[in-house]
Amino acid sequence: MRLVPWWGVVTAAAAPVLLAVGWIVAASLQPRPFNPVAQSVSTLAARGATDRWVMSLAFLLTACCYVAVGVALRPAGTAGRAILISAGIAGLFVVLSPQAANGGFSLAHAFWSAMGFALLAAWPIAATRRGDSAPWALRLPIAVGAVALFCCLLAWFVAELLAGGQQIGLAERVAGEAQALWPVTVAVSCYLAERQALRGLRVDGDAQPFRLARRSR
Repeated sequence: MRLVPWWGVVTAAAAPVLLAVGWIVAASLQPRPFNPVAQSVSTLAARGATDRWVMSLAFLLTACCYVAVGVALRPAGTAGRAILISAGIAGLFVVLSPQAANGGFSLAHAFWSAMGFALLAAWPIAATRRGDSAPWALRLPIAVGAVALFCCLLAWFVAELLAGGQQIGLAERVAGEAQALWPVTVAVSCYLAERQALRGLRVDGDAQPFRLARRSR
């Protein structure tokens, strides 16, 4: 099994933390009360927002984490890794095309945000591996379950957007955090599978001299 480098696990774990810390700190800096349930995260990085660099930096670092994890997840399928890297690149364009001031509509921001959400929802299936030795998070049934969950959460978010609901921010945060947690889930499952494989090699190595001795009798 191809190993996942330590920095891959670290960057995977950093993504959901950076997102959460970013929107908590950015919201606390706003001069007016910010409602995280009703207001979108993008509002914190919109043109004209107070200290918009905080949320923009969080978006940027999270996007870089996705790119790094895509490179590091060597046991995963190549197509899935490429999609995850593409999601990170889409995140970079989200930073470069912030939401318009005063809640205005930005086509570029909407496009790249939708692209990022869609790619993060699709990559688990493309990253799957066959065989009993595959890490559990890279097995097809698990990946299908993850994608189904992401699709349900995104459907909730889109429904809130279209209906002008009062839970837009909550739906966006739940969907974003769920998708951000999946790369670290995959990385940890790969790490545990690697340890199990190495433990099996050690056991076989210790047993080999015993087998040779028995054959020589």
